[in-house]
Amino acid sequence: MRGNVVNPFWSNIFRGARDQDSLAYFLGTVPIFRNLNRRDLGFLETIVHVRNYHADEIIFEQGDIGSGMYAIRSGQVVIYQHNELGREEEVAVLEPGDFFGEVALTASRPRLASARTTEQTVLVGLFRSDLLDAVRKHSSIASKILLGLTRVISDRLRQSNLKLQELQRQVESAKEQPAP
Repeated sequence: MRGNVVNPFWSNIFRGARDQDSLAYFLGTVPIFRNLNRRDLGFLETIVHVRNYHADEIIFEQGDIGSGMYAIRSGQVVIYQHNELGREEEVAVLEPGDFFGEVALTASRPRLASARTTEQTVLVGLFRSDLLDAVRKHSSIASKILLGLTRVISDRLRQSNLKLQELQRQVESAKEQPAP
């Protein structure tokens, strides 16, 4: 008998399941980090912050100075703004795998919306100070993260521009319609 030695066939199956539960695996599914290799994800795992939130817990409020981004590992987050009457207007409901607040990695600016959990939630945060430290100490990995961030922000800007163009076409079309 060889003790606790597992047949290599079975160990690969079990290791695969464990790998999918790992923080590094989860980070690799977030679009900003998708181009990081296993070693890079291992490093990223050491600089992110995992936090458990209760239902209806505020993550940040509109107007707070942003310090980092969050990825949802489990649970749900609602993004909302306060209108001119002070009422909440829902902007988005985010699920596991979604991320938000990424612009705060590049600039210390007031948040444009608030974020609150709707249920028990686990968030993984990457903060600007940790990213800046990585730029100094691990520039190759930090460059890959920043390129991923740039790609995501560019994609979102492009989508916003397309929506704006569509709205402009609708306004122009409405102006051309004769009044009833």
